[in-house]
Parts: sequence; structure tokens; C-alpha cells
Amino acid sequence: MKQSNIKVALVGNPNAGKSTLFNALTGLRQKTGNFPGVTVEKKSGTFRLTDSDTSSTTVTVVDLPGTYSIYPKSRDETVVMDILANPKHPDFPDVVVVVVDASNLQRNLLLFTEISDLGMPAVLALNMLDVAASMNLTVNAVQLAMQLHVPVVKINARTGEGIGKLKEAVRQVSAVKEKSLPNYFYEPKGNEVELIEEVKGLYALDNDYVALQYVCQHDNFSFLEQPVRAKLDTLIEKYGFDENNFLAEETIARYEKIKPIISKAVKTEGQTEQPYWTRKLDSILLHPFWGYVTFAAVLILVFQAIFAWASYPMDMLDAATAATIEWVKETLPQGVLNDLITDGILAGIGGVIIFIPQIAILFALVSILEESGYMARVMVIMDKLMRKFGLNGRSVVPLISGVACAVPAIMTTRSISSRYERLLTILVTPLMSCSARLPIYAILIALVVPETKVFGFLNTQGLVLFGLYLLGLVGALGSAWLLSLFIPRKEPSYFMLEMPSYKLPRWGQVGFTMYDSVKSFVFEAGKIIMAISIILWVLASYGPGDNIEKAEQQVVSEMSGQPQQEIDVAIASAKLESSYAGQFGRFIEPVIKPLGYDWKIGIALLASFAAREVFVGTMATIYSISGDFEDVPTVKERLVKEKNAETGGAMFTPAVCYSLLMFYVFAMMCMSTIAVVYRETHGWKWPIIQLIYLMTLAYVSAFAVYQLMS
Repeated sequence: MKQSNIKVALVGNPNAGKSTLFNALTGLRQKTGNFPGVTVEKKSGTFRLTDSDTSSTTVTVVDLPGTYSIYPKSRDETVVMDILANPKHPDFPDVVVVVVDASNLQRNLLLFTEISDLGMPAVLALNMLDVAASMNLTVNAVQLAMQLHVPVVKINARTGEGIGKLKEAVRQVSAVKEKSLPNYFYEPKGNEVELIEEVKGLYALDNDYVALQYVCQHDNFSFLEQPVRAKLDTLIEKYGFDENNFLAEETIARYEKIKPIISKAVKTEGQTEQPYWTRKLDSILLHPFWGYVTFAAVLILVFQAIFAWASYPMDMLDAATAATIEWVKETLPQGVLNDLITDGILAGIGGVIIFIPQIAILFALVSILEESGYMARVMVIMDKLMRKFGLNGRSVVPLISGVACAVPAIMTTRSISSRYERLLTILVTPLMSCSARLPIYAILIALVVPETKVFGFLNTQGLVLFGLYLLGLVGALGSAWLLSLFIPRKEPSYFMLEMPSYKLPRWGQVGFTMYDSVKSFVFEAGKIIMAISIILWVLASYGPGDNIEKAEQQVVSEMSGQPQQEIDVAIASAKLESSYAGQFGRFIEPVIKPLGYDWKIGIALLASFAAREVFVGTMATIYSISGDFEDVPTVKERLVKEKNAETGGAMFTPAVCYSLLMFYVFAMMCMSTIAVVYRETHGWKWPIIQLIYLMTLAYVSAFAVYQLMS
């Protein structure tokens, strides 16, 4: 079978359904990364076209950042033209699929006309026709295709309707070898004509509009060397080119040409307005009072569900892990390998997989909120509040995304046009409690908060969890306000957002998001935990010189005549204390003792600097090594049985647990987050400032809580 490959770029306005179409086209054949040479997240995937019995075509689809025009207002939007104006770019497409919202065709077609003027082979994907119909709008796709001179395909990205026809249109457009002449929607005027001709001659360009983009956007084009940019600046000065005037005139001229196209292709029957239920729900969800009340209620329900729905599968996973460790201990020959597998690897990983149900529920519920269109309303109602702290409504997206993971959340700040607000958002996003902290919260809350009901239906543990997430949000807003006093604002701020109509969630997409998120959590965290568990086991099993042997001999001599089980537990604890890990824990114990922590907790704190979720796995590993129980206990049981060496009472008292909770609410203990902040801010200044202020906040908060509760 003969095979070929074509590249397709998806472009479109935000909320036009571009990402939904991308998922429909590529399914599970997706991967994420960064665009070459740019720290902007890239989603790509593939699908296959069968042309005949003897040939097939693999189509690589790249989902470009959403934008209202090719003129960027944020960092991620610069990617669009950096690719489309550079044929040598590895993601330069053979075909551009422009996804448009049929319910707002005039604004969406602005971007299409710009793409058309670039001379790109294009297909127009007419999406959201059902929304248009609910607004009494009918779009004639044939008439639109005749006027725009491109294939126009009606699709429903959510249901998959029209996807087959879209693929066929892509195949047909890509098969046309002759380069078609662009249908210019903007005609250059005055000195622009001479400027364009000189630019085309200097840089071997054959498209007037691409030449104009060299003039307007050369500072954003990564493929242009500095001498080229300097020469273009000289030409701008030579011809007296005024970019602001040009952009204003171009936009007006494009809309003038779009209007008659819309009048012919779009028919209106009756009054056009948002669907009835959208207007009714918005009267509540966007209300200056009830909007906030509803948002708080939604968050409470989310955290209630995390505890109420996940408790049974978590108990089953915890018990299954303990049973597996016990079976392996009894099956494998006693020795170093047995200890490494059971006390090191299985104990560490078991401390993480137990939380899969909670992670799955969290991501599923967040996906439902996004799919329904509710998240856009949250951004709108939060904008007024955010501005009081130096942020704006778009900062809500990274902050809410931070509930999943701070790394991609910080990357989403590229959609914030103001550098000032973007920096503030980056600096405070780690205060939002990410999914990696959920295992820590869950195990500590389970230790000290009784599983009782409030008002007969609210779970106390869920309310405490909600309180921790709310505390993270308060900390983020307070930190943003404080930092705004020291970071000067150099540009004005604005917030524009088009709100989609409400929709029923696509349960397949919710399931995919849940699966993908859990998979990422387990495998990404699993790699780190596997490595750290092995390292910890080695450090906790071996020590300098013959310290471990001496510790064992001392325990045997001091406990002569005691029950053998008690002697074994004391020997394991003494050997751990004499190991490399134990000695290091003892070294830092004076620093953390005012917080209520001992050297064992200190080991887990240090290990969790690699990734927060390692804390529970580390505690499971440490307490597996420090005690030889007849029946292998669950993670929770290990912590309950741990004793305070000084008092003889329980180690994990309410004071210690709440101190740990405060520490992890505010602490920045994730190497990946530090790395992405360094990359996004282009230096070590802000990551270091961020690390210092967050760790200071965490230490002071944990100290205050422990001292007050002791």
C-alpha cells in the first residue's frame, strides 16, 4: 500500500470548537509538547485517510492556539503567524482548517479572511450550527463557499457529525498541486504598495499579505535574524508606515467586505438572541451576589464528592496493596531483594495508587464544569474581584487549572496579554492546591477529622478539604496583592471574553479527560516515586561504618527477655535511625521540631521537594522499614501506630497533622514547577523569589498552627 503524509493546522477563535474538533479527529492518537523553539504547549495527533485500495494518507493535525486574528495579543497567539508565515517551520501546514462558530459568523470570518489572504489552502469548518439555529439563524453553506472560494463543511464537533465530509475536503484540497491565487480581502493603499513590492523583492516572497506581515510582525517572527528585522525597521521608516493606522483601516475594510457575504449566506427568522436557558441561567450565575454563592456551592459539592464517592474504592486499593506486600514478603526468599521490592518499591507506589479514585473524580468534575460552559461564567464573575488584587478574569483559568497541576497551569498564563498580570499569576499559581497535594490532604484529614455529617448531608472531611483549597485561593489572592505593591505596572489591563451557550457535557470526552489525567498522574508520579523509593530504601537500609550493626546489638542487649515482636520493631527503628537517611533526618530535626515534626517526617519533607505526592509514598516506605508488623498494615494504619519518641503518645496528633496541612497548603515543593517558572520568566530571579516567599509563608503558618494547637 502506497502511503503519504500531509499536515493540517486547526485555527479558530476561542470557544469556536477547535479543540473539540481536534479530539474528534484524532481520538487517542494525541501527544503534547512544545512548538519547536517556543515554550508554548502544542497538541498534535493523527488520523488516516484511505484514498483507494492501494494508497492511504496519514494526516498530522496540529491544534494551534485560539486567536481572534493573526495579530497576537498574548505569547501563545504569536505561534500562529510564526508558523503560517514560515514554510520552513516543521509544523507548516499543507491545509488550514478554519473552525468558525456559525452563531457569530461575522466575527469568526475576520480570521478566515486573514488566512485566505496569506494564500493558505483552506477548508472552512462550519461548527455550532445547532447554537445558531437556537438563535433563529440559518447559514447557507453553499452560498458561503461560492463567495469565499473555499470548501465549506457543516460539522458538529461535539457529536462527530460531518467529520467524514471534512476529512474528504481536506484530502481534496491537499491533492491540488497548483498554488491558488489568494482572494485578497484587503487591498494595499498608497505607500503600502511600494513597501510591499520592496519587501517581496528583498525576501523572495510572492504574497502581498505575507510581505505586510513581515512589516507588521517581524519582531514576533523567530525565523527572522536580527539584521533582517533591522532592515525592515529601516523600510518602515523610509515609507512612513504607521502600523496602528494600518491595523485600524485593515480591520474596517475586512468587515466591510464580510458584511455582504453574511447578508447573503445567513438568514434571520425572528429575534436573534442567546437561547432561553442560557439567559435564565446567566441571570443567576452572573449575578453579583448569587453568582459567588453558586460558585462556592459548586466547589463544596466537588470536594464532598471527592471524599464521599472515593472512600470505598480507596479502602479497597489500600487493603489490596497491603495484601500484595504481605504476599510478596511470604512468597519471595527473605533477603535484600525482598525488602527492596516490598518495603521500598511497593510501599512507595502503594502510597500513591490509593488516591486514584479521588484524582479521577476531581478531574471528571472539573471537565464537566468546563464542558458545560460554566467555567467561562466563573471567569466573568471573578474578574471584578481579581482586579482588586492586581489580576484579571483570565487569571482564573491558571488558578483553577492549578487545582490539577501547577506546571500546565503556569503555561496557560501565556493567554494573559498583560505582562504584569501574567507575572503575578505565575508567582501565585503554586498556592492553588494541586492534585499532587490531594493524597497528603486525604491521609492527614482521615487521621484527625471524624467522618461525621453536618446538616445531615455534608461530610465533615469534605468540608475540611474545601477549606484547604479555599485557603490556597485566599493565599494566592493575598500574595498577588502584596506582590503588586512591589512590582510596577507598565501597561493597561483589559478583559474580553465571549461566553459560550450552555451545553450538556460530552460524557465520552469527560471519560477521556479522566482517563488521561489519571494515566498522567500515575505514570508521571510513578517514575519519580519509583526512583525516590529505591533511593530512600537504600539510604534507610544502610549506614556509615558499622553503625547499624551496633544499633542492633544495643537493642538486643537492652531488651533481653522482652517479646520477640517488640524486639524486632525496636531493632528496625534503631537501624533506620542509624542509617544515612536517619542521620540526615536527625541533622535537620532542630529546624523542623518547632513545627511538631520529627526526623522521620523530615525525610519525607525533603523527598517531597522532587514532587509533593512523594510525601505519602515516602512515609509509607519509612514506616515499612521502621516496623516489622505481623500483618502488613495499610498506609493509614502505619501512621496511626507511629509513636512520638519523646512523649510515648501518638506521633500524628491533631496539632501535627494540621501543621503539616498548613505547610503543604503554602509550600512550593515541586522541582517541575520551579523549572517551568524559570522557563516562563527567562531567568532565576523570580523562581528564587517565589521559592523564598512561599517557603517562609509555609514555615510560619505551620509553626503558628502547631504552637496554637499544642
